[in-house]
Amino acid sequence: MKKYFVYVIELDAKVADDYKFRKKNPKYIKGNGCVYVGQSSRNPKLRFAQHKEGYKANKYAKVHGLRLRPDLYAKYNPIPTRQDAEQIEEMVGKELRKRGMGVWYN
Repeated sequence: MKKYFVYVIELDAKVADDYKFRKKNPKYIKGNGCVYVGQSSRNPKLRFAQHKEGYKANKYAKVHGLRLRPDLYAKYNPIPTRQDAEQIEEMVGKELRKRGMGVWYN
């Protein structure tokens, strides 16, 4: 049975200088951290490596990705369906934004 995972990648704070990133995060509080939230059928460690290699990579995760943040996602995994994973991805993204973090998710 296929499983899905939500993952959070910590981004270098320089990503907040990007116009598109900043526009998506008007309530970003400098110093609160920036992250990329994603979901995949692949294990988070493998998926992070793929982003860094450029395979199906989000540009922010590829260029600015520093490390995984399991403290922000581990409790949700594994997830039974892609639909559930997509909903949790959005929920986590919105929750982190409420905390004043800079967040990018699809």
